[in-house]
Amino acid sequence: MVRENRQRPPFRAEHMGSLLRPQKLSEKRVELDGKDALTITQDSELRALEDEAIDDIVKLQLDLNYHPVTDGEYRRHQFWGTFFPGLEGFEEIPDPPLDMFRLYVPDLAAFTEAGHKPGESIICTGKIKHKGSTYIDQWNYLTSRLPPNMISSAKITLPAPEWYHLRYQPGRAYPLDIYPNDAAYFADIAAAYRAELHTLYLAGCRNVTIDDPNLAYFCSEKMLAGFRDAGEDSEALLDSYIKLYNDCISARPADFHVGIHLCRGNFAYSRHFSEGGYDAVAKKLFNDIDADTYFLEYDTERAGGFEPLVHLPRNKNVIVGVITSKFPELEDVQEMKKRVFEAADWVAKGSGQTREEALKRMGISPQCGFASHHLGNSVTREDMVNKLKLVRELADQIWPGEP
Repeated sequence: MVRENRQRPPFRAEHMGSLLRPQKLSEKRVELDGKDALTITQDSELRALEDEAIDDIVKLQLDLNYHPVTDGEYRRHQFWGTFFPGLEGFEEIPDPPLDMFRLYVPDLAAFTEAGHKPGESIICTGKIKHKGSTYIDQWNYLTSRLPPNMISSAKITLPAPEWYHLRYQPGRAYPLDIYPNDAAYFADIAAAYRAELHTLYLAGCRNVTIDDPNLAYFCSEKMLAGFRDAGEDSEALLDSYIKLYNDCISARPADFHVGIHLCRGNFAYSRHFSEGGYDAVAKKLFNDIDADTYFLEYDTERAGGFEPLVHLPRNKNVIVGVITSKFPELEDVQEMKKRVFEAADWVAKGSGQTREEALKRMGISPQCGFASHHLGNSVTREDMVNKLKLVRELADQIWPGEP
């Protein structure tokens, strides 16, 4: 069923969710590195620092006239948070063997080529079941800091449902005596996402964005070559992920907005992992996934041109991330306006609309968060504030008077 287009959310001026942590909060996180999850969640000093930082960052967003307010992801070590560790049937492996990974997946390749072990490795060890949201406390604290009329537009982010599948070699993401194949494994992942979305919805959440670098990795020729060399069908795998997405989100209520954010990596100190335009995935990405809005990285040439936006159907929105969160230099407003208009022309061309009509389902943002990892990008707080002000200024010039 084709959903009717809903413009709000998203809004004209958006950001991805993760914002630069105060230094004291980052230092406390570093101090707790290596501790078990229970120790971390029960640390009263950490909690107090998080509360103080969230209060401050919420006020900043309101002062800058941002409507999709987040908590900066300040209670998370990295952007994906604790969804998978919070499910029954998942465990973290402290020292995973390298032969379990697809080492041609861009972030894994970057870590191993630099002599580091892969990042946090969570694997399925038993039957998967949602046993309560690990994000609901984050949501409830955020909304307690907002005026009542801002709650429905506030945003929380979730990790990609295939996050702990793409990285592993076939047959290594789950025990074969528990799940005989990907379809059975994905069915329980989807059920867990439906339960999470239902829990958040009952708490008043109406605006979720799924952060998914994995989908953008299918734009990487280097990764696709790795699949070919391994004798794997990357196109069939992408199709299975699209089905998984729809099983996760298609049953949501009509007033529950779901966005998908694609980037090519945004690790500590402004590191990225892959390159490649959206051409390889655009048609399926925009037409086959039952999402409302696509938040797309477009700050450098590594993301390619705007031409793939010709595939965006009339009932979908796009947020073009033309402002970089990776470096402090400020973009020229007039040049960015030209880029947004260029993007709008491609959207218009694909749907038989005018530029003005296409702009009605568009917005702008930084290309990614400012701190996907708690250590943050190579920018200062002042740099981040200036970037957020620039996004707001650009949005006000293109869509004057709109949130």
